[in-house]
Order: sequence, then C-alpha cells, then structure tokens
Amino acid sequence: MGAAPVHAQLQQPGVAPARGPDAPKADPSQQSAGSTGQAADPQAPIVPDSEFSAALPPLSGDINAPLEPMDMTERPEQSAAQPTAARPNAAVPAAQTSTDAALVPVGPEDPQLAQPLTPLASFDSTPLQTAAAVEGKDAPQIRYETVVKGLDALDLDARFKALSALREGGGKAANATQVAARAREDEQLAVRLMKSLGYYDGTATSVIEQNPANSGRLRAIVTASPGRLYTLSSVTVQANQTVPADLVRRELPLKVGDPIQADRIQGAEANVSLKLPQQGYPFVKVGERDILLEDQSPQATGAYTLPVDTGPRSSFGQLTTAGDPVFDLDHLNVFPRFKQGELYDNRLADDLRDALVATSLFNGVSVVPQRTGRPGPDGTEQVDLLVTQTRGPARSLSGEGGYSTGQGLRLTGSWTHRNLFPPEGALIGSVVAGTQQQGLSGTFRRSNAGRRDRTFTAIASADHTNYDAFNAFTGTLSARWSYDSTPIWQKRFTYYYGGEIVGTNESVYDFDQGKRVRRTYGIAALPGQVQFDTSDNLLNPTKGYRLKLNLSPESAVGGGGFHPYARTMVEATYYYGVSPSLVIAGRARAGGIFGIDRDDLAPSRRYYGGGGGSVRGYGYQRLGPFDPNGDPVGGRSLNEFALEARYRFGNFGIVPFVDAGNSYESSLPKGSDLRFGAGIGGRFYTNFGPLRVDVATPLNKRPGDGRIALYISIGQAF
Repeated sequence: MGAAPVHAQLQQPGVAPARGPDAPKADPSQQSAGSTGQAADPQAPIVPDSEFSAALPPLSGDINAPLEPMDMTERPEQSAAQPTAARPNAAVPAAQTSTDAALVPVGPEDPQLAQPLTPLASFDSTPLQTAAAVEGKDAPQIRYETVVKGLDALDLDARFKALSALREGGGKAANATQVAARAREDEQLAVRLMKSLGYYDGTATSVIEQNPANSGRLRAIVTASPGRLYTLSSVTVQANQTVPADLVRRELPLKVGDPIQADRIQGAEANVSLKLPQQGYPFVKVGERDILLEDQSPQATGAYTLPVDTGPRSSFGQLTTAGDPVFDLDHLNVFPRFKQGELYDNRLADDLRDALVATSLFNGVSVVPQRTGRPGPDGTEQVDLLVTQTRGPARSLSGEGGYSTGQGLRLTGSWTHRNLFPPEGALIGSVVAGTQQQGLSGTFRRSNAGRRDRTFTAIASADHTNYDAFNAFTGTLSARWSYDSTPIWQKRFTYYYGGEIVGTNESVYDFDQGKRVRRTYGIAALPGQVQFDTSDNLLNPTKGYRLKLNLSPESAVGGGGFHPYARTMVEATYYYGVSPSLVIAGRARAGGIFGIDRDDLAPSRRYYGGGGGSVRGYGYQRLGPFDPNGDPVGGRSLNEFALEARYRFGNFGIVPFVDAGNSYESSLPKGSDLRFGAGIGGRFYTNFGPLRVDVATPLNKRPGDGRIALYISIGQAF
C-alpha cells in the first residue's frame, strides 16, 4: 500500500509499547491492516535505528560553514518506513503520484483570516457587571459594631477610635471577609499604641461573631492585652564636652524609672535640639537613640543611650548677605538685638529674621549660621549669620471702613510705596471719604531710622470735618519721631515726640455775640507721649496694664491774641483674665488744658466726651457744655471710665459694658454730673485683630440724646 499522508501522522501521535508484568496482553484475534497480512510486533521500534541513522544529513568538517537548508518535503522512504499498523486509526488516502510531493495542508483556509482586523475604537470596553463589582447605594452591605477591650485602662480609647479601620468603615462592609481584614488592621494598631506607652509585650486579638442582640449584624471584638510596662533602667548620653558640663543631660528630661513612652522620649530629644542652640550650640545634632530591652528579668526595663554631636560652642560674629540687595549691610546691622561676641542664641537669630519679614519688602528671607573658625571670647567660635534676601513687591493698596453714631460712615484708602527712598523710605498717599469727614494727606515715613523700631514721619494733610461741635477746614504740617511696639516685639516703654503747625478755619459759637461765627486759628504744638505697657497683646490684651501720659505745649494765634497753653491727658487700663474665655477690662482717663480760656481755644483743640472711643451710648462729642442752640461747645477737661466683660467662644465673643464720663468747662475734671451708658457688643476675632460691633444706650438720658447708638470698627474699645 502507499505511504500514509503526513496529516494523518500529525493527527495520531506515536504509541510506545507497554512493558512489564502489568502490560496488557495482545489479542491474537486482532491483525494488522498492513499489506503483509501479519500481526504487528509490539516490541518492534517505531523507526528502526538503521533508517534513523541513514536519514541524518552528512556533517561537514568546517564548523564555520553555513547551515544547510531543511528539506520541508516528505521523503517517500520516510512515509514507507512507517507502517500503517502503527497508526490503526489513521485514514488511508489515495496513493501519491510523486515521491517529492509537498505537505498536504491541514485544512481549507478560513475566509475570516483574510479579513482586516476590527479597529480597537469599535470594541466595547465596559467591564462585565458582576456581583462583586456593584458599588454605591445599591451594593449589598452587612452591618457590624465594634467592641474594644483592654485599652480604656491605658487611656488609649480615644486614640484608637481616631485611627481604627473598623470605625472608619462606619459600621458597614461588603462582606464578612472585609470586616475581618479591618479587624486584623486594628489588631496591629492596638499593638502599636500599647508599645507607644511602653507596653512592648502587648498583644491583640480579634474575633468576628454574630451579634446575639441583632442576628442581622456582626460584632467585631478587638481585645488588647498590654502585658508589662517597660521603664528606663539607665539614661546615658554620649556627647562632647559642654559648658556647663551637664548641659545635655540637664536638657534631656528623662530619668531612671520613667516609662518608655514614645512621645515622651521624642519630646525629650526635641528639647535637646531646641535648648542647646539657645545656649551657644547652633550646630547640635541628636543621633539615633538605642534602647536595649530586658525582658527576661522579673522587672521589664530598658537601657537608654543617646548620642549627641553638640558642635562647637559659638558666639555671634558678623552679618553677611546674599541674593537681592534689598538692604545693604549697613542697614541690616540696624536690626540685630545682639552684639558681636555675645554667646549664640538662636532666638535672637529668629528675631532678626522676623524683623526683616515685618518690613514687607521680601518675598523670602533666611538667616542661617555659618561656621568661620575664628576664635571668639571664652573659647567660643564666632559664627556669622548669612542673610539671603529675595525681593518682594514694594507697593500696596489698603482700605478701612467704619461707622458710628455721630460720626457717620467713614472710609479710608491709601497707596504705599514702602521703599521709594531706600532704605525703607516710604511714600504714602491717603484719602478719607466719609459722611462727615473728607480729606487728603501725603506722608513720608522712614522706618527703622538709625535704630530698630524707631520711625520718622512727616505729614502734610488737608481735610474738612463737619460735626455738631464745629465745622472746620484744616491744613496740617507735622513731623514726629516715635519708638513703637510691633506685633513681633511689644515693648514695655514706648514714646513719640515732634512738632506740628496747624492752620484751621472753624465755626464757633460766640457767647458775646450770641451766634455762631467763623474764625481762623494758627497753632504751633510740640506733642509728646510716653507709655508703659505690661499687657500681653497689642490689639486683644488678656492680662497686664498700660499707663499713658500725653503732653502738648501749644501756642495759638487767633480770636484776638496770642495764647500759650498746655494740653495734658493721663490714661490707665487694666486687664484681668478670670478664665481662658473671660477677661475683665477697665479704663480710666482724665485730661486738662491749662493756661487759656475755653473760648480762646480753637473748637478742634478742646476736649469732648461721647462716642465709640469714649462714653458709648451718647453721640460723638455730645458730652459736655452746650450752646443755646443745643450744639456741644467742648471743654478744657475730661474724665472717662469704662468696664467690660469680654467673653470669647471660638472666633466669636460677647462683651457687656458700662461707660461713664463727661467734659467740663474748668481746667480740672470734676467727679459730679457723670453720664452713664451701657450696652453689649459682639466680637469676631481675626488674625489681625477683633472686629467690633457695639450697641449702647444712655442710662441717664438728656433731652436730645438718642436711645440707641451703634459703633463698628476694628480692635477693642481700649
């Protein structure tokens, strides 16, 4: 018969004969389908060795010769060498007409393979919706409750609840497996929390069970067992020699017997990093602690060792600068509150940086100590401070608004160039637009003028005021030197002094003529003020007191002569903190004008009472003597008293208050005829001070006084 086709061979794998005692016995009734008519020998090899060797191609002796191409055609002797008996299930096709016939194809070509591929964009990439992928409100959920045991005795319940995975899940989960996974996370959390308190043998287990009270819910129970508390058996510091010798150990607040609590250990090490730079060691580095636990002894302890590289003991050297030249070295040396050679204190270096930031001329500024190797006093090394400057915008616009009964609405806007005349020579233009006051002013201000926080100011202004007491058109030229408190350094002692020239045309009631007339006054004054301040905050004090004295010798030309006189005012305020949320504040003020009759004074230089900064409940300037028309004429003396209870809750506050006072025609104030006002105020506390809204009413109301007065401004009343 002809040779079997190749595809039949591929469809029927070769079969090796089974050998051994368990091999199946040959059935003599079965005969081979070969042409010889004899039974196939089960022990005969599939391909005889001689034929296999003869089929191998001859080998070339040249190892660099290229490989010969493989003959992909079927040889007739290879087909004939495989008897059909070895392939009992193979189909026997018709005989080949050529011994070099090509391989018969496996099957007809699929027409789909010839088609172009479908574009990727046409595929629907939406994943199949399965039960496990359902999310949202329609997703199946189980509910559970969380029970924690063993942590309440350690005061760890609150910390556990804040970090718990079970509680973060809100008592809902997709399945019980998810609840169990959360419980395992909380086991680890409980162990970490116990270790943070020194319980290094602590263990935790979790159990998920059916809630007996509600069969539809699960209960996740996390049980913690703290074990023994580990304490410090020794505290060892490895550090360089310091001055004083025990400096590092003194600033490390740990002692034998203390629990090995993580936050306590870290806080003690942070204290070393904080305190040593304040005592001459700016380059201190705290190393990695080592705690050797002893868990085999009856008492659980740990030996604590801390390496500290203190660096050299240092003193202040010089300032150096880099970056934008906003300030040169001459002006930079105005700001430090230390002298060269003083022991280094990083609080003074931070204060230098804060003062530079307060100029508002920098986008960024840094002050970094630099080692120099130069010897300083007492065996120290001098450390220079590198000031790196990054220029910021010098121009700004600002605005302010307020309202009070008697003064009406008042809006103020200003434009400032803070460094038009370097260093820190500012030009300020301001405008006032109000219902009863309008004005323009130009100001030159030199900040940090030769000394930190000392300011020189020159002002030229023109304004118009229209109040019940007077109507005035006023021009002013003034100059002033001041030494002031700032938000970063509130000083106990401050002052200002200067001079001013005022020209004003004002309406005044002439008692001799019995009518209101206009007069022009020329005034020269030398105003000054000193203040002693122990309060804890400039805009919102809660404790301490302030004492202030104003004195202004003046001379006036107008009203028929030359009149020298002196204006004085003394003021005391006191603040007492009853609790963190309640402050009692009180104020007393008295003033007098000596050396001139009241009617010779310009109305704008007299003393008036009433208004938001005086006795609330009464109209602005409406306390004191009146003319026959019922308009205030002012006086030569004044006294005022105020008492507030400032209660704060969060960013809000309520302030009930009582005020009293009056102004008098005499040079010295009197204790009689006091006028009282009372009311309540609201406060909204911001980062720049409280926003104040006060509503008050007069308690001993006079004819013509309103029932209610409203005041809106920034800052406390005093």
